[in-house]
Order: sequence, then C-alpha cells, then structure tokens
Amino acid sequence: MKTTKLLIVFTFIFLTKSFAAPRYIYQLTIYHLQSQEQETRVEHYLQHAFVPALHRANIRTVGVFKPIATEKKDAERLLYVFIPYTTFDQYLGLEEQLMNDKTYQKAGSDYIHAAYDNPPYTRMETIFMRAFEKSPTVSIPQLKGNRKDRIYELRSYEGPTEKRYRNKVDMFNLGDEINLFKRLGFNAVFYGEVLAGKNMPNLMYLTTFEDMQSREKHWDAFNNDPYWKKLSSSPNYQHNVSHSDIIFLYPTDYSDF
Repeated sequence: MKTTKLLIVFTFIFLTKSFAAPRYIYQLTIYHLQSQEQETRVEHYLQHAFVPALHRANIRTVGVFKPIATEKKDAERLLYVFIPYTTFDQYLGLEEQLMNDKTYQKAGSDYIHAAYDNPPYTRMETIFMRAFEKSPTVSIPQLKGNRKDRIYELRSYEGPTEKRYRNKVDMFNLGDEINLFKRLGFNAVFYGEVLAGKNMPNLMYLTTFEDMQSREKHWDAFNNDPYWKKLSSSPNYQHNVSHSDIIFLYPTDYSDF
C-alpha cells in the first residue's frame, strides 16, 4: 500500500515537471542612434530583413518599439528590439540560420555590409533575461486602440544585493504580484530575471495600455488595491528595490506585440 502511494506521488511530481511550461529566454537589444538617417537605415533593416528572417526561423513574435517623449524629457533616438526564445539553444542557432538565409542577406545588405566610416548605429546594448517562474512565456497584449496611442511601460527594478533582488523576484512569484497585475488588466508582455546587462542585479517587465490615461487609471487601481497594500507592507518584502527606471514606449507598425 505504501509503495503504491509513493509511486503515485513520484508519478505526479514527474508529470508536473514534464508538462510544466518551459521558461523562455528573452533578448532585449537597444540601438543607440545619432541621426534620422541612422534610424531610417536600422528600421529598414529590422522591418524588411531581420524580423521576417526571425519569423522564418520559427520566432513568431518579435517586438520593435520606440521611446515616447514625456513632459520631463524628449524621447531619445533609440530602438528597442525584443526577441523571445523558447530555449537558449534557439538563440545559439540563430546566427547560423541568418548566415544561410539568402533572402535575409539580400534584404539586409545595406545594414550587414555597412562601411566602417558610415555605421547604421552608434552602439548596441543587449540584455538577456529568463522568464519568471510564474510567467514562463510571453503574452500578446489585448489592445484595440490606435498603435501610436498605446503605452508600453518598460520597468527595471534594481536590488541593493543579489539576495534582496531575489526577494523582489519572489514577491512577483510567491507573493503573487503577477496575478495582481493580471487581475487588474495590465496586459503584461513579459516578466524577466536579468541574466546579463549593465544594471544587475535587476529584473525587468513590460506592461501595456491603450493610452496614457488608461495607464494612469490602472496604476491608481494598483496602488489602492488592498492586496498590494498588504503585500508591500509585509516585513518579508522590504528594502528589495534600490533603484527603478520607467521607460515609455510605443510599438512600430511592424512590431508583433
């Protein structure tokens, strides 16, 4: 009898792990541009060469975003490219696929073979992330309004130490902050633990709204939600964010998100 019960338990554990959704790997590349000419060249490359090539490589959803100017500052000349990989091996195999993709090579020729004294960008910054345990894959936001009006809010939370950073990640997972965002309709695209980037230790996530007014209403509801007040005042989740950055973006016409 005991043996039978143990067998059932181990079978349940095995099946649970076997059928659990894999945690995606995310790549966020930020192009730093110094002129309209550079922006036009990189956008042409992304729209007509890179994104279609990723689709052919079975990466069906690629995000391309631009920053939104706010009252505090003008929008920098940047392009954000978000790529979700089902596995790290998918990322490792991408370069070879692109090298063998003749359509990509032809469509992206101006970018790929740019002269050293006429580069298409100033610098590239790349951040790698692993999806949160309780949100292991990406989600397409359910928005209906004009794309130019949409607000995609990219947040980065830095922790003072690795341990306190991990505590903030736990706050999203074990503390159920992810489900709070879901219940309040924040339309999150991803939640990611940063594996490589310049602001580590930190996490990043991307929520989406129809417009800025909708964004303000959602955050007002969040800050006044009884569950958030209880969670944020818990002694278990104190002093786990030393710095935060908020970046407002909007999707390009050829972005899949």
